[in-house]
Amino acid sequence: MSTLDFQQQLVGLRHQLFYFALSLTRDRDDAYDLTQESMLRALTYSDKFRENTNFKAWVYTIMKNTFINGHRRNKRTDRVMDHVERVRERVSMVETPATPEANVRMSEIQGALGKLDGIFRTPFQLHHEGYKYHEIADRLEIPVGTVKSRIHQARHRLMGMLS
Repeated sequence: MSTLDFQQQLVGLRHQLFYFALSLTRDRDDAYDLTQESMLRALTYSDKFRENTNFKAWVYTIMKNTFINGHRRNKRTDRVMDHVERVRERVSMVETPATPEANVRMSEIQGALGKLDGIFRTPFQLHHEGYKYHEIADRLEIPVGTVKSRIHQARHRLMGMLS
């Protein structure tokens, strides 16, 4: 079969391949992706196609195998990500007991934080609680650069008070 005949037959199967992909994936976007990937593989491995065999069955087999391989890959990825999430949850649940020294140090930090001016303390505490610079800026209605500057100054002032 010539390259042109091969390509014409493949393009002729495009709609049928899409509907087969849709039956496998049950999602239009995934079906488009699977169809495109399968057609690309058929073109890439066109030299593997044997004359006098069923072209449609050959291409459908490529699509089915592409779908199965993608499904297996996604399952492995999901398993790895689930494991990572479980480990992250366990790590976040681990609490270290507070020692008397840590309690004294924490009260010193809280006292120093209380002595800071409100314009420095508020952005610093919000940042420490996990807010992003732009979120703090929106909340306090000040520019992002000012937020960064005040957090930086708060750190330096706290280090000066605690040293």
